Amino acid sequence: MSKDAKETVTQWVSEYGDDLYSWAFYKTSNKEVAEDLTQDTFIAAFSNIDKFQEKSEPKTWLFSILKNKIIDFYRKKAKGFSVSYDEYFQPMKQSDDLFNENERWNEASDITSQHWLDNPEFTSILSKCKDKLPENWQLIIQAKFVLNKESTLICQEIGITPSNYWQIVHRSKLLLKKCIEFNWI
Repeated sequence: MSKDAKETVTQWVSEYGDDLYSWAFYKTSNKEVAEDLTQDTFIAAFSNIDKFQEKSEPKTWLFSILKNKIIDFYRKKAKGFSVSYDEYFQPMKQSDDLFNENERWNEASDITSQHWLDNPEFTSILSKCKDKLPENWQLIIQAKFVLNKESTLICQEIGITPSNYWQIVHRSKLLLKKCIEFNWI
């Protein structure tokens, strides 16, 4: 590796390090993970600087490396992960009538009422139930129901298939409903 390459990467760290870290933190919500992903990005850039053809700006190239690092991070987490209902809650009856055709809670359920969301005790329980979900599942639920992101965008950002996405959404809702019923109702 030439001295010029080392100086170039050092300059990139100075110029783009904060932006890369901010993006990694936004995507992971974890300071240590964001720091590691940012560092891994610069290590990969340093190792592959001879492949940088300057067809794009350095910042664009670095962000594409970081994007792949984030996807790899979530893929590794998802591979080593399995959930059983018993692990989080007592066994529950699965029923197709819990959700409507738009994948929302059925209106017959009391938990869809607006007044529940105004209740601090209920929202605390909901938050604790959400925290029991695996981290990747929490991100998906947050993106879908709080940020109202499209499913295709969520799948791209997290690096999962649409069928895996819908399975996670369905299982998350079942687990959340059971947890709320167990702790609130």
